Amino acid sequence: MSVASRLRPPSFVGFRPAWVRSDVIAGLTVWAVLVPESLAYATIAGVPPVVGLYAAVPALALYALVGSSRHLIVAPMSATAALSFGIVADYGGGDSQAVALTAALALATGLVAMAAGLLRLGFLASFISEPVLKGFIIGLALTIMIGQIPAMLGVDKGSGNFFEQTWDLITHLGDADVLSAVVGIGSLVALLVLRRWMPFLPGSLIIVLIGIAAVNILRLDDQGLDIVGTIQSGLPDLGLPDVSGNDFLTLLAAAVGVMLVGFAEGLGAAKTYAAREGYDVDANRELVGLGAANLGAGLASGMVVNGSLSKTAVNGGAGAKSQISGLTAAVLTVVTLLFLTGLFEKLPEATLAAVVVAAVIELVDITSLKRLWRVRTGRLASVYRVTSRVDFFAAAATLLGVLLFETLPGLIIGIAVSLGLLIARTSRPHTAVLVPVTQPGDTPARQTQIWVDSERNPALPAVPGLLVVRVEAPLMFTNADVVREQIRDLVTGSDPRPTVVVLDGRTTPSIDVTAAGMLVLLRQDLRRLGAELVMADDVGQVRDVLTVAEPDDEPPMYVTIEEAIAAASTSRDGTGR
Repeated sequence: MSVASRLRPPSFVGFRPAWVRSDVIAGLTVWAVLVPESLAYATIAGVPPVVGLYAAVPALALYALVGSSRHLIVAPMSATAALSFGIVADYGGGDSQAVALTAALALATGLVAMAAGLLRLGFLASFISEPVLKGFIIGLALTIMIGQIPAMLGVDKGSGNFFEQTWDLITHLGDADVLSAVVGIGSLVALLVLRRWMPFLPGSLIIVLIGIAAVNILRLDDQGLDIVGTIQSGLPDLGLPDVSGNDFLTLLAAAVGVMLVGFAEGLGAAKTYAAREGYDVDANRELVGLGAANLGAGLASGMVVNGSLSKTAVNGGAGAKSQISGLTAAVLTVVTLLFLTGLFEKLPEATLAAVVVAAVIELVDITSLKRLWRVRTGRLASVYRVTSRVDFFAAAATLLGVLLFETLPGLIIGIAVSLGLLIARTSRPHTAVLVPVTQPGDTPARQTQIWVDSERNPALPAVPGLLVVRVEAPLMFTNADVVREQIRDLVTGSDPRPTVVVLDGRTTPSIDVTAAGMLVLLRQDLRRLGAELVMADDVGQVRDVLTVAEPDDEPPMYVTIEEAIAAASTSRDGTGR
């Protein structure tokens, strides 16, 4: 690898000059959505609208240089803006204090994320499974949509969770403003038509410009159409926010939750578009990128930022190939702060809402939920019962958690349900009874024998006096007693009772001390029942643990099932050990 390649920012690895045109167009499109959204999200955070633009510029630039995703747009977002408002509101104080605390929270979030990335804690993302992320993304997309639809229709936005907001919207449909509804629904339909029939055009940018032009030409704002309104111009002051050390330490603790929400949404969006384009994202690098973006936002008098699901969708849909699009949006946002704030003052809020809804509507991936539901086959259902749909239930729990309790609680619920179902499945593993089947060869000497699950091959006869079992899970403290009971029941339930019991270890990748002790007890149990326990095809890690944990009483271990049967039979005949 050349020096230039090693120094290249991660998100620019593999960059091609031919991508510049599409990236610049995508950056223009993101800019058109990012500016008014950032203004709105700053309002959600309880600070002046321009604070959102202050945060967006360093966030876009620093993530582009540090992050690993080519498509992720890091900027103010509704979920973290709402969390920021809740945290800062506890301190009280005036507007200036709220601005300082908001910037300090961004700094604290940046430090927490940066530390987590440098300590390589990105592996914690492994606890957020793909189904959990899928449920989180769908729930977040639905939450974003229900928050934008009132602006499309010209009605007041309700409060509460997704279902409360939906009910509030339904009960107030009669109050919809006709002009806002026409502009909002018309913008949404036009966006979807452009996406379907002319995907090569920057549909969001076109619709935003048409909306601004319509307001200026037809004076729609004078007819009651809501527009973005006045935006303060100029660049922010750089430096540390004016907060006390004690307040900052308190914010550090709160920043952990903010970071988790931002990281989950950003990682979900980054993985979604990385999978579509065929590259990988690095969880540790994503944490560092999130940290750098928030540090920059805090030092620029901004607010908390994170990977944006909606703006990443806009970016990907507009044809972005690299973070040139993010840098383009950053440059255009600087230009906006200096010269173009007046341009977006005439943007209809209904059009803005339509752009956001169109961006996230494709992320409501119901097909994926159906696929997770179908994974439960008849055989799998008979073995694992409720936990046979572990992935679907994890996704559904996360989805409902986000819709009912908002982002952070929803994510925690999804992770907890996923881990709980995993433990439940592991605690009652399937113990299969194996029977032999002969595979033909070129000659009789080359015939081989394999051992298969008797339930799946009911026509194959069992071998009298022999029981071969396979535990399809690691052996650990959560399932040791269950496995012991299952094998004893198989022995006592056989007629005639087996004299040799072989434990096939091919599907048991690991064992702990508790399970090692269980095997010793099981061997003693089976001897009282007139059977000898031996092991075959064990994994090296299992053999290593057994050798150390139970050096005197470990069951004999053999390379193949046939060797184990022969050795155990010889031992029982009194001609061997």
